[in-house]
Amino acid sequence: MQSTATVLVYSDDANTREQVRLATGRRPAADVPQVEFIECATPAAVLKELDRGGIDVCVFDGEAVPMGGMGMCRQIKDEIFKAPPVLLLMGRPQDAWLATWSRAEAAVTLPVEPVEFASALAALLRSRLSVEA
Repeated sequence: MQSTATVLVYSDDANTREQVRLATGRRPAADVPQVEFIECATPAAVLKELDRGGIDVCVFDGEAVPMGGMGMCRQIKDEIFKAPPVLLLMGRPQDAWLATWSRAEAAVTLPVEPVEFASALAALLRSRLSVEA
């Protein structure tokens, strides 16, 4: 197992980014690596980090401004070869169909519920890291 996993968190709201960090802790589950975060507040910063490489999972805020996480997710799935899996933070459970449209691999609702979030993040890390092995 690799020693760390890199998770990119995109939200224009520092409070939302903090909720993600706190819900994850050092690692979201015992069988996945410790997590290092890269935080981005703008779409341009997300694209720059993804171009740099090394991102294992993305967490996108569907309520982010000026570009929501759903649009950001769809864009990276269209433009980046083997884009990392995306965990989408949605404002309402009724937005699940939009998460499907965006091609996100998983979605949870805001505010971040720690157990649900950590479970979803750990599942994406497991699938991503098993593909790379």
